[in-house]
Amino acid sequence: MKIKPHQLRSTLANGLKAIYLVSGDELLLVQEASDILRSFANEQGFQERAIFDIDGKFDWNQVIANVNTLSLFGTKKILELRLIRGKLSDQGSKTLVEVCKLLGDDNLLLLVSPKLDRSEQSSIWLKTLTAHGVHIEVPNIKDEEMPAWLAQRLKERNIQLSRDKIQIISDRVEGNLLAAAQEIEKLELLALDNNADELAVSTIVTDSTRYNIFDLINKILLGDTCSTGRILRGLQAEGTQPLQLLWAILTELRKLIKASRLIAGGESTNSALIQAGVWKSNLSSMRLVLKRCSPAYLRMLLYQAAAIDRGVKGLRESNVWDELTTLIISLSGSQILRPMNIKLTVEN
Repeated sequence: MKIKPHQLRSTLANGLKAIYLVSGDELLLVQEASDILRSFANEQGFQERAIFDIDGKFDWNQVIANVNTLSLFGTKKILELRLIRGKLSDQGSKTLVEVCKLLGDDNLLLLVSPKLDRSEQSSIWLKTLTAHGVHIEVPNIKDEEMPAWLAQRLKERNIQLSRDKIQIISDRVEGNLLAAAQEIEKLELLALDNNADELAVSTIVTDSTRYNIFDLINKILLGDTCSTGRILRGLQAEGTQPLQLLWAILTELRKLIKASRLIAGGESTNSALIQAGVWKSNLSSMRLVLKRCSPAYLRMLLYQAAAIDRGVKGLRESNVWDELTTLIISLSGSQILRPMNIKLTVEN
């Protein structure tokens, strides 16, 4: 059975299944659905909890052994498998199919995973799991859906705000549900109602998403220059070290340059990006970069990054943050760097 998060409570009211999978990239919604499941299971007598973090090197025999081991306290047990990636190895797939058949009344299997890729959607293990249990598929909240999502959450907390004020919150959190939930909690604590003006709401709601390097990289790849600049200023104000940012930028630049070389050699864009180490979930945004940045331009940015690295290490005089900002904004779409600028920077 496959359901959406809002259907979970009504589904649980009809009885607890032996297996649950919560998958999606919206961490807040995945966490909330998992919390609801654990709480309900606890009420049904599942007092023990065994947690396994599943990566590429995980020994799946641990799960089989745990299923076959009787509880030391004679209580029911939750086996929680946290998938680092939304994809299983062959051994993992076979083990899960076996585990589904081994589970008794005293074991409940809970899998928590990022969004499953297309190949996993049609896998044997997922079909087996949904035949025996429930798959809670958490959707991504799109930018245009954020105001409605906020309005519903505010309504649940008995907070009434106008559309304009809800839009202020939506603009500030930029799609980050965790940040949005924190701001709603803040508004609830302050007992803010619809009598508050826009300035009050704007003052209370902080721009929580701008201090995240991974969000910065995402905005750069998407070509969102305005958000890139705002997040970058926040990171600088918060004391982020330039070398951290430079390392993240260099990681993506090297992948892009390798992919551009493979494309020049006859590979398709997707194949080249995958061979360069790009995850499938990032293919679309990396394709955007390759469309707006020529191979020569990417190499030029790499030379600039090397010059910044020398500046960070004190091997040349430079205003590191100014140069890093120019590099980042250039990669995000505003190509303000030119060969002559780079030549002067490298020579210095």
